[in-house]
Amino acid sequence: MAQQLQITAATVDPALLDLPWEVPLEEWPPDVLAALPRGISRHVVRFVRLSGRIIAVKEIGESVAYHEYEQLRALGRLDAPSVQPIAVITGRSSPTGEELNSVLVTEHLQYSLPYRALFSQYMRPETAGRLIDALSVLLVRLHLLGFYWGDVSLSNTLFRRDAGAFAAYLVDAETGELHPQLTVGQRSYDVDLARTNIIGELMDLQAGEVLDEDVDVIEVGNQIVERYESLWAELTQEESFDTAERWRVTSRINRLNDLGFDVGELTITTDVGGTTVSIEPKVVDAGHYHRQIMRLTGLDVQENQARRMLNDLDSYRAETDRQNDDPVIVAHDWLDEVFNPTVRAVPRDLRRKLEPAEIFHEVLEHRWFVSQQQARDVPMSEAVASYVENVLRHRPDERSFLDRDSVEMPTVDI
Repeated sequence: MAQQLQITAATVDPALLDLPWEVPLEEWPPDVLAALPRGISRHVVRFVRLSGRIIAVKEIGESVAYHEYEQLRALGRLDAPSVQPIAVITGRSSPTGEELNSVLVTEHLQYSLPYRALFSQYMRPETAGRLIDALSVLLVRLHLLGFYWGDVSLSNTLFRRDAGAFAAYLVDAETGELHPQLTVGQRSYDVDLARTNIIGELMDLQAGEVLDEDVDVIEVGNQIVERYESLWAELTQEESFDTAERWRVTSRINRLNDLGFDVGELTITTDVGGTTVSIEPKVVDAGHYHRQIMRLTGLDVQENQARRMLNDLDSYRAETDRQNDDPVIVAHDWLDEVFNPTVRAVPRDLRRKLEPAEIFHEVLEHRWFVSQQQARDVPMSEAVASYVENVLRHRPDERSFLDRDSVEMPTVDI
């Protein structure tokens, strides 16, 4: 049986060969599985421990598996927010000779949760709006790259905490297609499908008494259309104004930065009369703050986390009167004197509950709250101690969050 297996991968982990490929995925033994929350899927999906990491294994048809593998690889090369493919495995068969479906193997996105696990855990109506915002940003980013999703939904997305908000990642690219540029029709279809699917998914949560019945799911579904259109317009629309108002160029760039996008190139055209200037972003990409903090510190964090860290870094620079020093050197000192000591002050057994950058963000939030409450500037050490005892100790472990209802959520085989 082992000789019949065909593994397509950029690099092959030999431990893959030790997994029970001759057994249908839904019958895999518990000793190889990782108990992580799963959402509803059209296919059988299992999380598996492999060489000290966790992988996701999805049973799927051979042609679809290869298609999704190539789409995810292409998105990875474009630095899109998506799961990373590891391998496609075909040629599976049982000891009796029965042919088994091929599988797609992807890297599990650490600290990520499906939307059902988030609602099972928090059950707050406002969570829905925050997830919609994250999904809207993801859809805009994918469309800017020329990726047509074809099956936009909360179920096909994973969410990670990002400084109090959420960052969304594509987890299912079966129907996806990468093009040089998308048509208006392709973008509109994705957005309309997203709206329809989201409304259905939230209705399902209400039927299961997970989402408050007072939440207007139609209104929440409509939010993705409104949010997407405003983001897309801000990023791509042409803008004309009098030459005396050229300050609006800077204003436009600042708005794009505030949305988490950077401007690589601008086209500015003066008309025949010389009275107006047209501005249109030509090259835009997400991750403005992420790239800044990566360049300065080497930390690979989420966009909003990076924004908060940069704000704290700016405060540190002002407090130490080092505005004219090399930013990289100042950032290195900030890491040694502020960021790392703050994270290390959290007990080791509690540190794994959240990413270090999220812990740092929450400590800053907690420090501000306590300072406001007590009308004094609370020292960082005191803020960390208070945060650990009053907040973090009571938080679930989001690195390997176990939610019985989510873990045992049925899968649908096709």
